[in-house]
Amino acid sequence: MYEEGYIEVTGGKVWYEIHNKEFPATPLIILHGGPGSSCYSMQGLKALSKDRPVVFYDQLGCGRSDRPDDNSLWRIERFVEELAKVRQALRLDDVHILGHSWGTTLAAAYLLTKPSGVKSVIFSSSCLSALLWEQDQKRNIGKLPAEVQEVIHRCEREGTTDSEEFKKAILEFNKTYVCRLDPYPDWLKEGAKYRNPEVYQIMWGPSEFTVKGNLRTFDCTSRLKEITCPALYTCGRFDEATPQSTQYYSSLTPNSAYHVFEKSAHMPYVEEPDEYMRVIGRFLNEVEN
Repeated sequence: MYEEGYIEVTGGKVWYEIHNKEFPATPLIILHGGPGSSCYSMQGLKALSKDRPVVFYDQLGCGRSDRPDDNSLWRIERFVEELAKVRQALRLDDVHILGHSWGTTLAAAYLLTKPSGVKSVIFSSSCLSALLWEQDQKRNIGKLPAEVQEVIHRCEREGTTDSEEFKKAILEFNKTYVCRLDPYPDWLKEGAKYRNPEVYQIMWGPSEFTVKGNLRTFDCTSRLKEITCPALYTCGRFDEATPQSTQYYSSLTPNSAYHVFEKSAHMPYVEEPDEYMRVIGRFLNEVEN
């Protein structure tokens, strides 16, 4: 059974959909990346609904959800509250959580409020420390061709990150560390219309590399020991969310496992979909059995 609709949250309404709603297993809720992206690129994860209900929603400000003109809404605390309201509205008393990229930031912040009924969490390509993320990107940029490095550093220094040359340099970074598929899927390009760059700018900043938004001080590494439900950390071998940092986060989390997708960058659910579904599905089944 399929269901979609809208849920009232602080600031407006968020769009959601549920696949295989009536299946008698613990639902999986998906927290998409961004901030200000949408669940558009993650639709392939509905394949997991053969074993359980799978819930997607577009966070406020992007996708098919409302886009209110109120910059005070773009705070992690409100997104944590939003997730709680989505769970309440959909009566998700017990739930598995899968967060990707910024979705892992949100998942961790939510879990540290000690909600009940969370059976497991999957941190997919984690960002759990803005400082560590910045440090990783400096190392990643250092592996790019010298001319690409020069453009990135100069445009960031001069504040010209909206220039065409910076955008071309970012394409080179993305081909290496975000999605290594060549050609890049046309259907993924269509997802640009669901993004809201303003939310990203306010919370993160003008680029992936230097955090200038209100998430710049986010770092929950000292509290990962408080996450005691079963946890799975995953990333791609070439991920901007590096294997080194991912393994480090896992080492700080008591009941956790760690997996690297060897042929992927930041989007293994697109780059290695069959293997991604196998690993995630196996983890969820092991938790329940």
